[in-house]
Amino acid sequence: MYKIDLNCDLGEGAHCDESIIPLITSANIACGFHAGGSELMKKTVELCKANGVAFGAHPGYPDRDNFGRTNMEVTPSQVYEYTLYQLGALSAFAKAGGAPIQHVKPHGAMYNMAAKSTELSNAVVQAIRDFDSSLILLGLSGSKMIEAAKAKGLKYACEVFADRAYEADGTLRKRGLEGAMIEDEGEAIERVLKMVTQGRVTAYTGEEIAIEAHSVCVHGDGAKALDFVKALNKAFDQNGIKTLSISEVIK
Repeated sequence: MYKIDLNCDLGEGAHCDESIIPLITSANIACGFHAGGSELMKKTVELCKANGVAFGAHPGYPDRDNFGRTNMEVTPSQVYEYTLYQLGALSAFAKAGGAPIQHVKPHGAMYNMAAKSTELSNAVVQAIRDFDSSLILLGLSGSKMIEAAKAKGLKYACEVFADRAYEADGTLRKRGLEGAMIEDEGEAIERVLKMVTQGRVTAYTGEEIAIEAHSVCVHGDGAKALDFVKALNKAFDQNGIKTLSISEVIK
């Protein structure tokens, strides 16, 4: 049987978190830099614990005006500090709520820049290791982040995206470019099933590229996020794919 984690970016101020959380296996909780804050972190941790859903930190750049999706000129030292700071914030609510942090997934521009940069990836991984070496890095399949985790002996999970187009090198096509977003639900689900069962995805330019899928992401700020989560769960069930938390998938 195939297995996959279904994750969602939450605690970002969307209004469907309470409906989505019971339907996923891992949540990435915003830590206040790109979105969210103390109240949302506390609430989202409580919702995850009540529903038995694993959760992790979703650190981003200090860029609330642009939802953390603008590339910034940053040093590896800054990325290390951003990651460590936000891990500490979520950890406080996790400890108070009696639920452990499972993983760390960088957000937006931090995620995409680290995916292509050895230096930024090393900074993210080092921050995670210095904070808690038992945590799992959730990063783009085939990226520099995964390479850094392997090199530093940190547990990792490879993430794939249902609603994003891929370039031939395995990176995500930049938002704003033609075809960057997969808007047809049927096409998106077909792509996910292929990634999970065949380890392949068709790039925007037509190439078939290899991909490793431990976890598939649904963006919680999407207008159809709840519908998409429901459709994916139905497709997984129909195709013999079991949904499990990240820690269970990578065992």
